[in-house]
Amino acid sequence: MDKSKLIKNLNEDLSNELAAIVQYITYASQVTGPYRPQLVDFFLQEVPDEQGHAIFLANKIVALGGAPTTVPAPVASAETNKELLEAVLEAERKAVAGYKQRAKEAEEFGDVGLQVQLEDMVRDETGHFEEVDRILRDWSM
Repeated sequence: MDKSKLIKNLNEDLSNELAAIVQYITYASQVTGPYRPQLVDFFLQEVPDEQGHAIFLANKIVALGGAPTTVPAPVASAETNKELLEAVLEAERKAVAGYKQRAKEAEEFGDVGLQVQLEDMVRDETGHFEEVDRILRDWSM
């Protein structure tokens, strides 16, 4: 793995983290119905984790000699509470897969610190995925 390719891939991850921040904030504003207070809190509680990931990625990109992106990836549109949660579930699934791949790339590049941090981010995103998956179980609305 060469440095320029790693920087490019980390910028893709950063773009996805910026999108996750936008997604959670926007979706929190869109929630309706009897579970609104709980879902708003759930969505907004995820923002600091995603922000922490974005800060780490931006700093690592600069440390590697790159320039961090300022452009978030597209955010899926959704209307119902269930669609909001399903879109988040898909985004978290992609984040887990992406960080697993990036950890392998960091290992290949020889950056153990980056590899360990990315593996920690896999853990974080897996937790987010599992929580949303559990919320969606038996969802009837």
